[in-house]
Amino acid sequence: MRRTVAVVGGGCSGVLVARELLRCSDVGVELVEPGELGGGIAYGAARPWHLLNSRAGAMSADPDDPGHFVRWAGTVPEAFRPRAEYGRYLRSVLEEAAVEHPGRLRVRPGRATAIGADATVSLAEGGVIRADDVVLAAGGPAVSRQEVPHSRYVADPWLPGALDGLPADRPVLLIGTGLTAVDVALTLTADAPRTAPVVAVSRRGLLPLTHTAAASPPTAPPLDDCVTLRDVVRAVRAAAGEAGDWRPIVDGLRPYLDELWTALTPAERDAFLRHLARPWECHRHRMAPVVAARVAELREAGLLEIRSGGLSAVDTGQFAAVINCAGPGRLPEAAGSLVGGLLKTGIARVGPHSLGLDIDHSGRLVGAGGRVSDRLFLIGPLRRGAQWETTAVPEIRAQARRIALDLRVGSVLAEAA
Repeated sequence: MRRTVAVVGGGCSGVLVARELLRCSDVGVELVEPGELGGGIAYGAARPWHLLNSRAGAMSADPDDPGHFVRWAGTVPEAFRPRAEYGRYLRSVLEEAAVEHPGRLRVRPGRATAIGADATVSLAEGGVIRADDVVLAAGGPAVSRQEVPHSRYVADPWLPGALDGLPADRPVLLIGTGLTAVDVALTLTADAPRTAPVVAVSRRGLLPLTHTAAASPPTAPPLDDCVTLRDVVRAVRAAAGEAGDWRPIVDGLRPYLDELWTALTPAERDAFLRHLARPWECHRHRMAPVVAARVAELREAGLLEIRSGGLSAVDTGQFAAVINCAGPGRLPEAAGSLVGGLLKTGIARVGPHSLGLDIDHSGRLVGAGGRVSDRLFLIGPLRRGAQWETTAVPEIRAQARRIALDLRVGSVLAEAA
């Protein structure tokens, strides 16, 4: 009898792992998702002016075919394509895999409310999926919650209608100056002409940096003699100075980030998170050139202001609305009901530095007491902490392939037994 794998979550991570399960194993796949497949926060609520912050050449869903998305979109590798288009691409590649492997994919348009240690998945609409294995692809922690006493406080700008009806003649405050704040600023200045500024505030007031129009080949800095975090920082700065552009050095460092992260001591990781994480994110997750140009135009016109000092540095009463654009929160506080249930029952435990859930080297959930599940896997942003580089497509598609191959081996061993 064919084994069944339940994939909980149908955003980017869920689609990529479901596709790999169809292509690299013979299991049946039950994909649980209440919304549109391939959507998620990144692609589901995107507007036409929201672009990918990576070039098309890096966004293939296929680990064996780097140019797949480029050909599908009819574009060039250097292009920055609309995020909504990428959502359509994800749906397309999953549909294609389902056609190539008929009878093995079942999409369950519902919401998972609980996952059991025995690989059962309970659905809000009623019923239970009894699987042999489960892959949790639920996205990252919820956005960091800010308690702001304001009559028009928007806790989640991605909810449908969250930004509707905001007056264009009164200033609006954004909490955060990262990519989400950039997205919201573009939305607030896209439809109706604004006469009052959008003000974005964070502790340091740092915006994401910008991609160049043409990419330089990635160049890894020399890391052989690096023992400490300080050594790594020095090596990266020296290599960037010699190269004349830090971008290829940052891109070249990417394949080594997880190895570097796990080699750091807990104290060094804490120091990185306190002092270097935000500057690193500004360099690592950059704006497309056309987006950066629009941001510069808005700032020059006085329609976008960037302030440092955090929320305490502004008087929220002067703003028509306060919109939370902060990054993801820490667990367990930022856990949704599904992940919170896993933590409460001890099936999962909070991972290093409370950035995600704990996993072993192959992505299996680690529960209370350190017990590694042999039936529950994790993919995507909730791996952060145990890993560092786990939010972008190249890393997630590699995780998807690894899980599919591991489950294929498990299926063969189960049949042999």
